[in-house]
Amino acid sequence: MAGEPQDDCLFCKIVAGQIPATIVRETETTVAFRDINPQAPTHVLVIPKAHHKDAGALAAEAPQLAADVLRETRAVADDEKLDSYRTVFNTGGGAGQTVWHAHAHVLGGRGLEWPPG
Repeated sequence: MAGEPQDDCLFCKIVAGQIPATIVRETETTVAFRDINPQAPTHVLVIPKAHHKDAGALAAEAPQLAADVLRETRAVADDEKLDSYRTVFNTGGGAGQTVWHAHAHVLGGRGLEWPPG
């Protein structure tokens, strides 16, 4: 069920404190932590504490929570003193999503040309 913790979800386990993470911010509804495989000098993931499978599901099922995640991406960028940054939501396996819990990547600290790759 949407919003309920999933026993097999890595990010739900981080929220529950069962798996360690380098947490940089936490609010009532979100957690932000450093990516273990950073793709930029600053690479932080911002997740909702409630489980939603991807960004599309999060937006449809809990729009206020989606707004909380976006607000926290900016707060992370401010805390990290990034004057420019990229926020990425990978939605679906073909787009690179590997953990099926909605999450935003905050990337910065180097030039981020477009298109990526």
